[in-house]
Amino acid sequence: MKTEKEKMLAGEAYIAVGRKGEELFKERQFAKELLFQFNNLPPSEIRERNEILKKLLGKTGKNFYFEPPFRCDYGYNIEIGRNFYSNYNLTVLDCASVKIGDNVMLGPNVQLYTAGHPIHHEKRNELWEYAKPIKIGNNVWIGGNTVINPDVTIGDNVVIGAGSVVTRNIPANVIAFGNPCKVYREITEDDKKYFYKNSEFPTE
Repeated sequence: MKTEKEKMLAGEAYIAVGRKGEELFKERQFAKELLFQFNNLPPSEIRERNEILKKLLGKTGKNFYFEPPFRCDYGYNIEIGRNFYSNYNLTVLDCASVKIGDNVMLGPNVQLYTAGHPIHHEKRNELWEYAKPIKIGNNVWIGGNTVINPDVTIGDNVVIGAGSVVTRNIPANVIAFGNPCKVYREITEDDKKYFYKNSEFPTE
């Protein structure tokens, strides 16, 4: 017979509280203790904060930075690649896998939700829930106040506009925004040319 944790990780309906959810409750408490330490360290203690995150998260790549405060449920379901940056108030409900690629930037107040609850109130009142994974590709920039819902994949090289609510997969190499988030257009070489033309950066 599966434990509630095994059901959660398998994407099946499970209960996270009470006697049934005792194992999960203890793991959430452990994460909260580490997050309390992380969020209350002096700003200068960057190395100490990163060591806490290495204990908390499932995987960390080279060069990562989280602006405090940061919140998550379990931590061990979160994997981040190289050169990751998160601005203030990142919230990750990581009841399922959250995999983030290399060179990803998250604006302030970004929220990643793998958790879901039954539509019908009777089952919801029985405290059932479920979780579906989130995957974010390489070279992605997600604007502030964006919400990414369960079972969403965002492709490589994507820009998500601020304030978006992402409910469906977003293909690679596009700009997308809105509620619900929709593709606006593809990203092209013209975007690089425009950047050089309107900046002080060299073109060679």
